[in-house]
Amino acid sequence: MKQLVCFLLLLGGSAWAQKPVIKRPFVNYTEVGGLFGRVAFGNNTAEVVENRLSFTAQTFNGVQLTSQLAVGGTVGIDWYKAALLMPVSAGIRFDLAKHPRKNVRVFTSADAGYGFAWLHKGSTGYDTKGGLMLSPGIGLKMGRPGNTAFIMSVSYKRQEADVQKPLSGNDIRRDEHRVYNRIAFRLGVSF
Repeated sequence: MKQLVCFLLLLGGSAWAQKPVIKRPFVNYTEVGGLFGRVAFGNNTAEVVENRLSFTAQTFNGVQLTSQLAVGGTVGIDWYKAALLMPVSAGIRFDLAKHPRKNVRVFTSADAGYGFAWLHKGSTGYDTKGGLMLSPGIGLKMGRPGNTAFIMSVSYKRQEADVQKPLSGNDIRRDEHRVYNRIAFRLGVSF
């Protein structure tokens, strides 16, 4: 009888010790592309408007919380004509729709953070500081779920930056607040 009770306790104790392990797989989206926008500059009487294309690259690293939702952080580089900024942000990726017979999924993305000017080297007397960054977007992910996939995305990117310029003439202060509003087209991989 004692042996039976000990056996049942041992069997029951080992069953209670086994908790289901919830796997939270690592997720990565690495993308490169271009930032497209129109820029107005100059004084009010001689303002010039130009099209601009800037280089952008970013990597999102996070945890897949559900089959559709991933949460993590994004680090990137945006090379504007007058500033080299490194946005660091929190982000989410959410799969909206999946084709039932094909390995294509539509996803949305949202990143919010701060663009740092750590890598920027300005001209003498110019001091560039980063600012707030927001970037919502939508894209296509082509590949089997759980495997490496090719991604194409388009997003809106709003990046702020502040520049202190050297004084000239009778100036007391020369500050410039820049807001880069761009459309980003990116290609990359996801795993």
